[in-house]
Amino acid sequence: MKARRNKKQIPSFRKLIKTSKVKLENKLKNKQFKQQSTIKKYRKEQRKLRQAVKDAVSKKPISLEDPKEKQPGNCESIHMLACCVLRPGAIIYVYIEGLASGLFFCVLKMKISRFLFVILKLKINFVFCSEPVHAKKRKHEHVIDKYEKIPRTLQYAPEKELIHLLPIKDKSGIIPQTREKPVIDSNQDEEDQEEPELEQEIVEDPIRELTIEEHLLERKKKLQEKKLHISALASTILSDPESNIKKLKELRSMLMEQDPDVAVTVRKLVTVSLMELFKDITPSYKIRPLTEAEKSTKIRKETQKLREFEEGLVSQYKFYLENLEQMVKDWKQRKLKKSNVVSLKAYKGLAEVAVKSLCELLVALPHFNFHNNIIVLIVPLMNDVSKSISEMCCEAVKKLFKQDKLGQASLGVIKVISGFVKGRNYDVRPEMLKTFLCLRIKEVEVKKDTEDINKPKKFMTFKEKRKNLSRMQRKWKKAEEKLERELREAEASESSEKKLKLHTETLNIVFVTYFRILKKAQKSPLLPVVLEGLAKFAHLINVEFFDDLLVVLHSLIESGDLSYQESLHCVQTAFHILSGQGDVLNIDPMKFYTHLYKTLFKLHAGATSEGVAIVLQCLDIMLTKRRKQVSQQRALAFIKRLCTLALHVLPNASIGILATNRILMHTFPKTDLLLDSESQGSGVFLPELDEPEYCNAQNTALWELHVLRRHFHPTVQRFAAHLIAGAPLDGSDALKPELSRRSAAELFETYSMAAMTFNPPVETSSSKRKDKVLQGDSFLNEDLNQLIKRHCNTVATQWPLDFTSCLETSLRETS
Repeated sequence: MKARRNKKQIPSFRKLIKTSKVKLENKLKNKQFKQQSTIKKYRKEQRKLRQAVKDAVSKKPISLEDPKEKQPGNCESIHMLACCVLRPGAIIYVYIEGLASGLFFCVLKMKISRFLFVILKLKINFVFCSEPVHAKKRKHEHVIDKYEKIPRTLQYAPEKELIHLLPIKDKSGIIPQTREKPVIDSNQDEEDQEEPELEQEIVEDPIRELTIEEHLLERKKKLQEKKLHISALASTILSDPESNIKKLKELRSMLMEQDPDVAVTVRKLVTVSLMELFKDITPSYKIRPLTEAEKSTKIRKETQKLREFEEGLVSQYKFYLENLEQMVKDWKQRKLKKSNVVSLKAYKGLAEVAVKSLCELLVALPHFNFHNNIIVLIVPLMNDVSKSISEMCCEAVKKLFKQDKLGQASLGVIKVISGFVKGRNYDVRPEMLKTFLCLRIKEVEVKKDTEDINKPKKFMTFKEKRKNLSRMQRKWKKAEEKLERELREAEASESSEKKLKLHTETLNIVFVTYFRILKKAQKSPLLPVVLEGLAKFAHLINVEFFDDLLVVLHSLIESGDLSYQESLHCVQTAFHILSGQGDVLNIDPMKFYTHLYKTLFKLHAGATSEGVAIVLQCLDIMLTKRRKQVSQQRALAFIKRLCTLALHVLPNASIGILATNRILMHTFPKTDLLLDSESQGSGVFLPELDEPEYCNAQNTALWELHVLRRHFHPTVQRFAAHLIAGAPLDGSDALKPELSRRSAAELFETYSMAAMTFNPPVETSSSKRKDKVLQGDSFLNEDLNQLIKRHCNTVATQWPLDFTSCLETSLRETS
């Protein structure tokens, strides 16, 4: 006989991927509920069976013929009739031993297993009879009729309460679910009393409590086993990703580790391992979903294997990102789980590992699927309360901006950041907008909006070819254009037009964000970052906005609401605008020169060094790069004030300021008149005047250089001596190449004292003493030295050391 074929097939991997998580959980719940129902049903049958046996033993037997009259207890009378058909034509007659008379026990509609159990329990003798079934039935028909006429008492079971569960949604619709509420029954107590042996078996072997050392050893052993399992799975996947892609699901299932001893550590290890695996096995292209036509076509086995690998990789990558998102959500919502698998304190550690993995995937896989989903997760975390997570996300975004050559990934991040800043009403961390400074846009010249960009023609049209070229030239031109297309596709190089378009759109979003903050949030802490960003990208702004932007910057300075560094950023932004496309505009920024000249003395040794760095950059843009628009009077005034400022600041700031003066003296040669003590015109120098054009700086001298020549820092001394000599390029007073070739900002950073050390280190003073110095007894004669040593070694013990006599005499004298 052929074995029955099991029609239920094991679901394929693709079907498992398509099965939703909710459906799998419902299937598991239904399976558990069926198992519980079967166990309850079995226990209920056992209770009924025991109750029936108990009633049969305890109750008084009643005759079937006449229940009121007692019948003699001979074997001819039938005490019990059990109608249970074992085989055709066979009826069982049951006789009970040990009972005097009239005992009956009727088992109706019972299974054979229960019937045999009753036989073994009550020691019943049974006899098989070969009489026909119908004959026996006709013989005792009147007996059964009389028995049926006896009134019976029915036991009404109480209605059971139902618990309404969550419904299940299927293709047919919504299926409601209910479960019976467990009722404590008196029979259950008997069941508990009749099954003491099972409880004793459980209690007999209690779990021995481990000491702390044994617990740590056990945890170490478990952790080592998990590590080996993780490494084995990862090695298998790396060896052949296409064949072992199913192992990714097994490794990902370890993210739900339930052992409380190693759950947190194992989840962290699996998270990092999966992140490294995806970085290694992910292809360098984006995997798109297959169309219906592509699925229906017949393909080779290799192609089918590749498609299954890609489909499995994308699905597991999606599930992995969902797990990382859930880790972060659990930490954010501060959920207290009912199980003790993961404690509340461990959520932050898991969340930090999850965020680190997301940052690594953001930087490593900008071309792969779900990159925009990672951006949406990372950008809100840049403004997180936790400083470590915020810095981690900001550094990842900066790294992405620096390595993004095309600009597509950068555009996606900029869009999300701009929307997030607007949605939070500009109440975000300044570090979010500082990431804009890392954009790689200055390599491409973007001077117009996207609408004004005229796309250059790639190839000649047919009319132009026919007009300008001969037949043979057209043929060569066609072959050449075809070759260029093939080379471009082979190199996979993006066209400059596409890059230009992406960079232009990115810059538009950046400037929209900056201008919104300038207009609506002028007192926001984001303003310094906005001004710094405008200073960097000002040469890329459209010329139409220059006038309005300069007016806004000047109004911000005049309002007095800005700090000194913020006002310096405004000045820096204004001159960046005028140094780029603003050269063609006829604008006199005299008010910005006046503001910088007036506020230079706000720098001193007690202020932060950030202001000095910004001032050096402003001076380079305002005076050096705009030398043609700067008058001699303005240059003389700035040189004089900078020399005075060099007396009030730290050594590294003095070096940067003197280096700036050296460049200005080379840029404006006639400023060497400040090295002469004689006046060069009418009037008196007015150092307290805030207007550099009218302070008569030509009638003063740089006497501050002679003071700086006696400075304790050797580099400051060298610069002061160099400027006193007229800043020569060669000769004894010329600077060394390591000082002359560096800019003022570089020298300021090089000689910085942020590490609380001098650069160069302070030299130790050389001693002018002789090599051999006579010390101690070397000045004395040798004979005298020997005599002194002899007396020192001998101990004078011939005189008693008694001071009481001297003490008595002194007391008498005082009395």
